[in-house]
Amino acid sequence: MTVKQQPNSNHCFVCGLQNEHGLQLIFFDNGEDRVWCEYSVPEGFQGFPGITHGGIAASILDEVCGRVCMISDPNHFMMTVKMEVKYRQPVPVGVLLRAEGTLIKQKGRLVQARGELKLPDNSVAVEADMLLADLPQDVMPVDGQLLADLGWRVHD
Repeated sequence: MTVKQQPNSNHCFVCGLQNEHGLQLIFFDNGEDRVWCEYSVPEGFQGFPGITHGGIAASILDEVCGRVCMISDPNHFMMTVKMEVKYRQPVPVGVLLRAEGTLIKQKGRLVQARGELKLPDNSVAVEADMLLADLPQDVMPVDGQLLADLGWRVHD
């Protein structure tokens, strides 16, 4: 298996490395069908005391699933069309979690992906099934200038 780091942006809530209010996650892929990251949610992102806010867990899964098409093309941006989230267990803050996104099916401009947020014992705390679509070019043309403006690159 070949492990490759994926690009980050400057200000995205999930992957923006210059977003002091964001998660600043760094993602990796296996070169085929899986994307992942590891992260310990800080206390500032809790809902119930000691428990990660559900919206934060969903945001992590949205991003990890949305990146499955970036495995073969790091500039392949998609948008979420539908996301079904199942919260199986509370997600504690301050523990190392693993988020995984898996490409299920790709047909035309649509992709099905599945995401899991796993606890340190490898049990699934939150899962998501997603339908994603390519961004329309008239909404967000992906060109060199846009990528530069985003700060879209692999950071050391």
